Amino acid sequence: MTKIIVDTNIIFSALLNINSRIGQILINGKNHFDFYSPAYVRFEIFKHKEKIKFIGKLTDDEFLETYSLVLKNIIILNHSIIPTEIYRNAELLCQVIDIDDTIFVAVSDFIKGTLWTGDNKLINGLTKKGFKKLIRTNVLYQDFLTKERLK
Repeated sequence: MTKIIVDTNIIFSALLNINSRIGQILINGKNHFDFYSPAYVRFEIFKHKEKIKFIGKLTDDEFLETYSLVLKNIIILNHSIIPTEIYRNAELLCQVIDIDDTIFVAVSDFIKGTLWTGDNKLINGLTKKGFKKLIRTNVLYQDFLTKERLK
């Protein structure tokens, strides 16, 4: 199966609307894709929990239910498994784009997967530096629909 590393902004989008394309891919795509994310994603989600609840008009219980639903198919990886050399290479790629995305690039490189992000600045910056293992939601959604038709 295709290994997909899920960026925080993708998870935020799914939390705000589980019926969106992003939500449907994460919730129903487990038969077609292996989803991964670094443990840092949990910190980011709970750091912005109140904002997500406000924008999504979610109660505490609804937030926790949605959080569980969205993350249940994502394998959360501990940062300590990433070799230092891979992390440093990712850091060099991200240093002038967004240093906070380093761990996502490192995980992508480490597990030989494709980074799914909606961050155009990151996509453009990494592409210019030769990092090609990136996918946008519209492309992944088309792949998801194709695989769903074939099953």
